[in-house]
Amino acid sequence: MRGKVVNGIAGFFILTSVILAITVNINWLWFTAFVGANLFQYAFSNWCLMAIILKKLGVPE
Repeated sequence: MRGKVVNGIAGFFILTSVILAITVNINWLWFTAFVGANLFQYAFSNWCLMAIILKKLGVPE
């Protein structure tokens, strides 16, 4: 469950930052790159700050 929530939040962040980059300022793409880099490192290290936050909030695994 927590993994799906992490993926959903990451997808939301990416879509939102792309929309903001198109409509507000191109520098929002840096946030997109940050989220993508975190997803990439999560694939190798199995460590994700968002998963830790969700665990503390009581989201079931």
